[in-house]
Amino acid sequence: MSLPFFHHQGVAGLVESDRVELDGDEGRHAVVVKRLRVGEQLALTDGAGTTVVATVTSTAKAALTATVDSSTWTEPELPRVVVVQAIPKGDRGELAVEMLTEVGVDLIVPWAAARSVAVWRGDRVVKSLAKWRSTAREAAKQARRPWFPDVSEMVGTEEVVELLRHASVPVVLHEAASGPLADLPVPGRGEIVIVVGPEGGITEDELAAFAAVGAEAVRLGSSVLRTSTAGVAATAALLARTRWR
Repeated sequence: MSLPFFHHQGVAGLVESDRVELDGDEGRHAVVVKRLRVGEQLALTDGAGTTVVATVTSTAKAALTATVDSSTWTEPELPRVVVVQAIPKGDRGELAVEMLTEVGVDLIVPWAAARSVAVWRGDRVVKSLAKWRSTAREAAKQARRPWFPDVSEMVGTEEVVELLRHASVPVVLHEAASGPLADLPVPGRGEIVIVVGPEGGITEDELAAFAAVGAEAVRLGSSVLRTSTAGVAATAALLARTRWR
């Protein structure tokens, strides 16, 4: 059975027998929800490669103290995967972020596409980004990832073009494309950038801008996926040929 897994930003540099405290929301969850008690073990990660296993030595109302048993550092997996996710309507953005995190995406980029139904303006930008980042963090813990994905600031099409320009494998998903995703060569290193359009589709101008830097559109298959699931399917298809082998 897997150990309970929590986020702790201060575990880098800890060694065997060091003392570590878990408080705040994570400490409350460990003590109140998971009901961890003295003598039980848990895993703590900083989301930046370091994970420690520790044994609980004391508990309080909403916090615990533990002693480090072991510490490991995990290299980032390659190739690096970036998904540019057009902002969808409703809660489909959080759904996309959750699933992209679970399959191993390294960077999620919210894209204000021309045909995005949802528009982030003013305070909504801050609130929506906070939701995406919180969703990514919680999904990363659920998936027991030693590296948590980043969620960037919202970008426009010009910034997406630059991401594609520097990608080892630039991918633009489009249901009307003639070439299949499966035909793309995928190196074991470098960076894959996958662009997922909005509910209204990617415009001809956007497609032309992407093609100008070498990112021709490809299709996943014969069926049309929702914007919240297309990026997950594309990522899984490409990682099956690289990291997951």
